[in-house]
Amino acid sequence: MKTNIVTVSPKYQVVIPMELRERLNIRPGSKMTMLEINGQVRLLPLLPPEAYRGIAKGLKDSDIPDEPDRF
Repeated sequence: MKTNIVTVSPKYQVVIPMELRERLNIRPGSKMTMLEINGQVRLLPLLPPEAYRGIAKGLKDSDIPDEPDRF
């Protein structure tokens, strides 16, 4: 994995390096999700709805709890 250093602009923008844009097929207008995890910023491509098809295949109603867990 190659490390890429980017600079935050005065408008708080960063440029995704060309190598990463090409490898991850990121185009102008691509939607991204930004997460903060343990003090780190993670930028993830937002998957199209089709990517989630079948994610719950085989899941039964009994696998879904009626009430949320309580502490």
